[in-house]
Amino acid sequence: MRIFLDDSRCRHNLVPLTHTRHVADIRVGILTIREKWQHLTGKTIVTDPASVRDSDLVMPAGLLPSLHNVDTLLKASRDKISVFDDQDHEIRRIQYPWHIYQHNDWALRRDFELLTRGRQSAPVSSTNRLIEPAGVFLEQGAVMEYCIINASTGPVYIGKNAELMEGCLVRGALALCEGAIMKMGTRTYGATTLGPYSTAGGEIKNSVFQSYSNKAHDGYLGDSVIGSWCNLGAGTSNSNVKNTGGMVKYITGNEHDMVPAGQKAGLIMGDYSRAAINTSFNTGTIVGVCCNIFGSRLPPKFIPSFSWGDERYDIEKAIQDIDNWKKMKSQSLSDDEKKLLYELYLTIN
Repeated sequence: MRIFLDDSRCRHNLVPLTHTRHVADIRVGILTIREKWQHLTGKTIVTDPASVRDSDLVMPAGLLPSLHNVDTLLKASRDKISVFDDQDHEIRRIQYPWHIYQHNDWALRRDFELLTRGRQSAPVSSTNRLIEPAGVFLEQGAVMEYCIINASTGPVYIGKNAELMEGCLVRGALALCEGAIMKMGTRTYGATTLGPYSTAGGEIKNSVFQSYSNKAHDGYLGDSVIGSWCNLGAGTSNSNVKNTGGMVKYITGNEHDMVPAGQKAGLIMGDYSRAAINTSFNTGTIVGVCCNIFGSRLPPKFIPSFSWGDERYDIEKAIQDIDNWKKMKSQSLSDDEKKLLYELYLTIN
């Protein structure tokens, strides 16, 4: 038996993140949705509609499986019935990008339970100060010295070869995934996820980095989702609450429809986008794929993909710039990535 994760009904509403990935490859909690299903079931996960077989179980890709709901979800798929009731506290799904940070606390706690059950944490150095040590788990190769960790508010997961430099202050829940780094004096509040090989600094609250992205310096980031291979320059901050305390609405898609997201709503940034030093993002801002944001004015609340300041990013320059950033982490753009970017450049905006 295989599991087909179908994103046909939710993919459009999850742009800009789904411009460059299947919904199953969105990270929420510690793991991506695909990784959750693999860990929980041990089954082959299929995402290409062209390869689906009649025997495959079909699951909406935006559903978040856990130890507590996976049997219910699998039975519903086998019986071809819908039990995906959003009022059930053990059923969560992402339908818009902001659901990623809104459900991150729930997902992080359940991923922590899944990944650590029956296992023992690597030793925690005595230089650290822990509140609720049972809620702190270090994978092999993780480095953490002279930090203060409060896991009474949520679990703290430190992945393989991840590092918390001296003076970090953590209030769970937190996931520092494989190879990620928190620089000296970083302050994080739950529920925050720093995806693989991301770098964090300054103050971060209830935000999710997909992978290989940087917010390495001072500045505030709250209630936000940052894609892969993004960079926030020194001093960059975002607003996550309106001065009126009222409902925040995001501008979504090319139609510029306004969708309410709640009283706290920060920055949504697509892959390969970057912001210059001291950029200030307004409440409820969406940045597309492959944007270079700079200038003295407050950026607009909707920045189309392939924006270079107020102009259109030249695609050849965009690809060269992305490759330059990738080289900083000993990688390079693959031919498939370049092909996708060329296609996006011609089809979106």
